[in-house]
Amino acid sequence: MLTYLYGCAACKKEFEHEQSITDAPLSDCDVCGAKSTVHRLISAGGGFALKGPGWYRDGYSGKNS
Repeated sequence: MLTYLYGCAACKKEFEHEQSITDAPLSDCDVCGAKSTVHRLISAGGGFALKGPGWYRDGYSGKNS
């Protein structure tokens, strides 16, 4: 299951919704109930970041430490 971020044009609220990647995008607002006013947003969060000295020592940087 993935968590998608949606925005409603009617109430201007944003909300998250868990759904499968094969599910159709939502069209109705979970917050105000308005029909056909929701669109999927692109969030800046998520992904991953390599932090700390460990990944360099393990040889993933391509440099010999």
